[in-house]
Amino acid sequence: MTIRKLCYLALGMTGLALGALGAVLPLLPAFPFLLLAAWGFGKSSDRLDRWFKGTRLYRDNLADLAAGRGLTRGAKLRIMGTVTVLMAVGFWMMHAVLIGQIVLGCVWVGHLLYFLFGIKTLPTPPREPEA
Repeated sequence: MTIRKLCYLALGMTGLALGALGAVLPLLPAFPFLLLAAWGFGKSSDRLDRWFKGTRLYRDNLADLAAGRGLTRGAKLRIMGTVTVLMAVGFWMMHAVLIGQIVLGCVWVGHLLYFLFGIKTLPTPPREPEA
C-alpha cells in the first residue's frame, strides 16, 4: 500500500471515528465526518469502501445524499441545528471582530439557504413496528 493510500485510510478512519461519536453526541456533527470517511475509504481501498457503504451509519446518514436523492427533513434539521449552534458559538467568540461576525453570518445564511432550497427533502421512511 502506498503512502498516499495510507493517508487516505487514516482520514477515513478518523472520519469514521468522529462520525460515530457525532451520531451519539449532540454537539458533534456526524455528517461532515462521515463524508470524510466515505471519501477517504473510497480513495484508499475498494474493500473498505464497500464495507463502509454497507454500514447502518452510512445508510442512515449519507446514502440518499450520495445517490443524489436528497435528505430527510430530520437529517436536514439535525445538520442545520448543529451548524447553527456551532456557528453561534463562533459568532459569540468573535464579539470584537466585526468583519468575522459578518463573514460567519453570511456563511450561516448561505448554509441555511443551501440546505433548505439546494437539497431535495425526502419523505421520512415509515418506522418499523417494535416487537
